[in-house]
Amino acid sequence: MVISCKQASGALSAARVRELTELDRACVWHPFTQEATAPPPIPIVSGRGAWLQAADGRRFLDMISSWWLCVHGHAQPVIAEAIARQARELEQVIFAGFTHEPAVRLAQRLTRLLPEGLTRVFFSDNGSTSVEVALKMAIQYHRNRGEKRFRIGVLEGGYHGDTVGAMSVGRSSGFFDVFGDYLFQVDTFAFPATWEADDGVEVREAEVLAAVDRYLSEHGSALAAMIVEPLVQGASGMRMCRPVFLQELARRVRLVGGLVIFDEVMTGFGRTGALFASEKAGVVPDIICLSKGLTGGFMPMAVTVCSQMLYEAFLGDTFDRALAHGHSFTANPLGCAAALASLDLFETGEPLRRCKVLEDIHRERLQELCHHPRVIKPRCTGVIAALNVVAAGQGGYTAVVGQKFKQFFLDRGFLIRPLGDVIYLLPPYCLTGEELHSAWDVIVEALNVVE
Repeated sequence: MVISCKQASGALSAARVRELTELDRACVWHPFTQEATAPPPIPIVSGRGAWLQAADGRRFLDMISSWWLCVHGHAQPVIAEAIARQARELEQVIFAGFTHEPAVRLAQRLTRLLPEGLTRVFFSDNGSTSVEVALKMAIQYHRNRGEKRFRIGVLEGGYHGDTVGAMSVGRSSGFFDVFGDYLFQVDTFAFPATWEADDGVEVREAEVLAAVDRYLSEHGSALAAMIVEPLVQGASGMRMCRPVFLQELARRVRLVGGLVIFDEVMTGFGRTGALFASEKAGVVPDIICLSKGLTGGFMPMAVTVCSQMLYEAFLGDTFDRALAHGHSFTANPLGCAAALASLDLFETGEPLRRCKVLEDIHRERLQELCHHPRVIKPRCTGVIAALNVVAAGQGGYTAVVGQKFKQFFLDRGFLIRPLGDVIYLLPPYCLTGEELHSAWDVIVEALNVVE
């Protein structure tokens, strides 16, 4: 079954749609877009559940949660009402020297839900900055203890955001070559990606861990931290690894005194089938970065949560030991209210139950595609499902076939945005089984007709 592109009430007139598009072209610069060649953006006027309504009346089934944000779907009424209530009381206050109940309650709830030992919450406003904070914490932690540790370890292909520090630890993702001269050096190790029916994963993991052992024998005393996306690397193509690899990697890093940072900006809040990927991986990091699904996709907010041991290294009588970092919208009360409401929804148990239902459908449909001549490396973790497409021409993020698939899906009413030659689904938990099957149906159709 394929859900066709539907017309819906509330559409704007053709003249108004043209006006919006022309104004956009005159004033707006879109992210991750080559403005000279990209087609005109589609004006969206509303969203409900898993659906987006365009200004011209078309409807699109949002199969990527609008860049991995809207875990509960669009316009979730519980979260919307919580923001409205908070807006009538307190919309913003400086968080240096002041505090407020929504922030305190959110920090307390997060520390209760996160793996034991993560006790201190530092607020910021997006995933990139949560990573910046984590890197600063790790480097200054060792400095405050009188240790000269300056090396940062990363896994090849990791993407951690677009600010300078985040670009540095994500430089192997391939997005930031133009800024190479301005990024700090990191030490990069291969990523032992795995997929369904993968017989070679143990060998690849052993090779990576052996390389880590050689590195640590020489540079372990200088390693400040290792930062990884646990279980799933997002922007590099939804590449997945096994929990046992992360466990062995973390054990080695800690043996030499380094810190373990988990970037859960994408994997947090149920995406891997557990509330946090660290739970599923069986690793408690020293620092964890959260954003995206934190507020259910309603408000820009992020947190960097660390251990008590790390926090205490910043205490002292002089400011030079403090973490000199902050943002104008740190702990914004509206964002905190949204996050608290989102956590209320998670505590009903329904989102993770729905995640399991969707994961089962993913696995069923991936199994059917295992022998398709254009499909390689089918894989699934929680609600994240992906496959690589065999196509002529260059592969990777800039593969031309990705744009062809994207347009094919849009023409049929689906927001599915391939990462080059990787087709992936990362839907909101409100999606029905019928809707998910319809997305897989259109993927099968595309594999059969799009060259």
